[in-house]
Amino acid sequence: MALRIIQTRFLPSRIRPFSSLNIPALEPSNEAESISKMLLHHHNPFHAMEASLQLHGITLTPHLLHQTLLRLKHSSKIALALFNYSKSLPSSPLTPTSYHLLIDLVAKVRQFDLAWQLIIEMDQHNLLPTPTTFLILIRRLITAGLTRQAIRAFDDIEGFSQIKTSNEDFCYLLDTLCKYGFVKVATEVFNKKKHGFLPDTKMYTILIYGWCKIGRIDMGEKFLNDMVGRGIEPNVVTYNVLLNGVCRRASLHPEGRFERTIRNVEKVFDEMRERGIEPDVTSFSIVLHVYSRAHKPELSLDKLRLMKEKGISPSVATYTSVIKCLCSCGRLEDAEKLLEEMGRNGVSLCAATYNCFFKEYRGRKDVDGALKLYKKMKEEGLCMPSIHTYNILVGMFLKLNRMEIVKGLWDDMSEYGEGPDLDSYTMLIHGLCEKQKWRQACQFFVEMIERGFLPRKVTFETLYRGLIQSDMLRTWRRLKKKLDEESITFASEFQNYHLKPYRR
Repeated sequence: MALRIIQTRFLPSRIRPFSSLNIPALEPSNEAESISKMLLHHHNPFHAMEASLQLHGITLTPHLLHQTLLRLKHSSKIALALFNYSKSLPSSPLTPTSYHLLIDLVAKVRQFDLAWQLIIEMDQHNLLPTPTTFLILIRRLITAGLTRQAIRAFDDIEGFSQIKTSNEDFCYLLDTLCKYGFVKVATEVFNKKKHGFLPDTKMYTILIYGWCKIGRIDMGEKFLNDMVGRGIEPNVVTYNVLLNGVCRRASLHPEGRFERTIRNVEKVFDEMRERGIEPDVTSFSIVLHVYSRAHKPELSLDKLRLMKEKGISPSVATYTSVIKCLCSCGRLEDAEKLLEEMGRNGVSLCAATYNCFFKEYRGRKDVDGALKLYKKMKEEGLCMPSIHTYNILVGMFLKLNRMEIVKGLWDDMSEYGEGPDLDSYTMLIHGLCEKQKWRQACQFFVEMIERGFLPRKVTFETLYRGLIQSDMLRTWRRLKKKLDEESITFASEFQNYHLKPYRR
């Protein structure tokens, strides 16, 4: 997790992060909170007219609609019902941004046919799709591994939007491909289309990152030499990407391998200085992550002190790497001191930093420590738990069979709008199956489907086998009927589960 924070500082995805694709950010809104909670608690996915009954008397403005859709990010079916209701209003609040939000929501649960229908519908309602519209869809297609469809969607941008794709749009395509490990596809696209764009430092940095991400440092260095040969100057971001590649997949044990990695790091630092590029806070954070992985708490603390002596202020990623190292080595008191230092230095705390402590508490099965820190997070309001925080805690208390705490965490997760997501449901259902709590597992399985999440096949099969072996054939039939109904009313994906009746 610490490395993920480090990456957000310098990776090329910062060129055009998803949050800047004309997508509004979540803002405080009592009205949006009330509407989303009302729909989540009372909406029946089989009654499309229910939304209009519940929202009677409420004036939906574009801003209110957008904020409500953002709060329904884990409930695509309810979001779709609200969207369709908005279309029926005399003064429709729908804008291109409304479509963008819904396209992202439905594409997130792999409803790609519906996403394309929405794009075509935009065109029909004189709300011309823009490159942003397609980039949102492209991101979700690549996430699902549908790279060829994503490239075809990129090629369709100019035909639909009548706007020429820019260098920034092309960078976004390459970066998303690389981010999800499709660097060979990204390189192929770059070589094929680069003559229509102007290759620059950003493009090359993206590709260097992609090759380093899959452990091909040699290819990363090749692209670095290629860009220098073309007269394109690398910058500190380019070198940080290469530095991250040298460090991220290196095996650090036995001791000789750790020392070799540090020597390679120093070589990159030397080359940077030869080009007049000074290592920055991100450069040091990457090295600190290596010390953390190698469980070198003293070296981590020494490097942190060196940074401060050089006048480089540690970032949240820097502190998180050191705290992670201290926690994994059992030095919780030292980690807590650093946490206090972050607050004194005005460094914004993040959930990933707290997650280091929660993982250590999980390993120790320390219920009191985990609950005390969780309570402190909520009460002090310095940092809200993330979905990953909740998943760590739910998994921990599931294994400890503390179901009353699991229920409280699950309710909090829903209340704060952090989830649950697909991973949350999967973990909870599998945990309940292990404890043979079949009825509760079925209840959450149905809830998962109604909220628009497609269960993983292993989840369905685990529940199926457990019900049959526990002689709960009637429950299994009701569950299968529910699944069949969903495949008719919402999507055809559920029909991919071809499970024949169990035979003893």
